[in-house]
Amino acid sequence: MRDADFFRQWMAAAAAAVEREADRLTELDSPIGDADHGSNLMRGFTAVRAALDADPPDTPAGVLQLAGRTLISTVGGASGPLYGTLLRRTGKELGQAADVSDEDVRKALDAGVSAVAQLGGAAPGDKTMLDALVPGVAALDTSYRAAAEAAERGAGATVPLQARKGRASYLGERSIGHQDPGATSSALLLAALADVANGPL
Repeated sequence: MRDADFFRQWMAAAAAAVEREADRLTELDSPIGDADHGSNLMRGFTAVRAALDADPPDTPAGVLQLAGRTLISTVGGASGPLYGTLLRRTGKELGQAADVSDEDVRKALDAGVSAVAQLGGAAPGDKTMLDALVPGVAALDTSYRAAAEAAERGAGATVPLQARKGRASYLGERSIGHQDPGATSSALLLAALADVANGPL
């Protein structure tokens, strides 16, 4: 069973991963976006870590909903609402239980990903964060590590795609040949989850 501390550790690991990879995320965003994905996410997850340290929620849902609200209020562009929606909806789906099962986590993340798809009007293949999140969450049936690996493969698979949603879609065919920064940061999020879980479902 996973308690609030597990989810606080996940957010802390995600913050560390984003900080570590911020320059790479911005580099990926430079040719097809606004060259600010890394710096925006780093600001957001730094604020998440501070918010969770200042007033730690005592349920998994509370942790994710506070994290989501913080990202929405601190991250510019589309990333804040999309990541915020992912975490808030996942938290809402978990309910108010003090401990949740790995199956609960999988179902909740599935609902969170569906909410992201609805908000952004995107689908797998559109060269967005969904190209990492959808296969990643599907692979949670196997293990957290499998989910991280599937998300990483999904992010890599965005390179030959033409963007159909988001800022990159304005570039048309010029978006081909670049890895999507949102898919890359989504893969980091699931890798952080796998690192904290450190075991199969």
